[in-house]
Amino acid sequence: MKNLFKVVFLLSFFTVFSQEVPNFEAVDSLYREDQFYFGVTYNILSSKPKEVSQNSFSTGLYLGFLRDFPINKKRTFAIAPGLGFSFKNYKQNLVIQENQGVMEYSTIPAGVPFDKNKLAMYFVEVPVEFRWRTSTYESHKFWRIYAGFKMSYLLASQSRYKATGIDYKVNNNPDIVKLQYGAYISAGWNQWNFYTYYGFDNMFEKGTLNGNPIKMNTLNFGLMFYIL
Repeated sequence: MKNLFKVVFLLSFFTVFSQEVPNFEAVDSLYREDQFYFGVTYNILSSKPKEVSQNSFSTGLYLGFLRDFPINKKRTFAIAPGLGFSFKNYKQNLVIQENQGVMEYSTIPAGVPFDKNKLAMYFVEVPVEFRWRTSTYESHKFWRIYAGFKMSYLLASQSRYKATGIDYKVNNNPDIVKLQYGAYISAGWNQWNFYTYYGFDNMFEKGTLNGNPIKMNTLNFGLMFYIL
């Protein structure tokens, strides 16, 4: 009889304990998506002067953090502000030279050999996204469309033209616009997301080429990867 009471007691104990164990399979109503991002792009100079042309492959790199704030019960819509950094490199035939503190601009004549000519810029960025996705708490594989706007502040820039007997190097060109802004869209499935960004403002605040103001915008195409 004592053994029977012991068995009943143990069964009752385990029954109560099992009822108190959290159900880890329950729906997480507070899940968020896509907090970190990394991207790579091909950079195009848009609306550039007719004398300016690009050569080789102009790259862009993006890295940052976005805070996801869902705005509906299913958490398929969200707003996400963030902070990030970017590097944009443009390989083209626009030569930048500093002469007694004044920036001078010219182009490399067609057929003239040179070793290097590039313009590199480093930005800190503040993006804000409006997000739609088909996500659930159970899976990180889903369709997404993220449309955003971002402000970019120029931290540093460097241009360099190198040819036989010539080496022009300009750091932090004052003619380049410090605060730049534009719109972008990122869309895709799972890890693969196509990304497009268009800069609204002119890259150069000052500077002339053949007597005309230098007006160029940036247009970037590439891939964006998101990590929780």
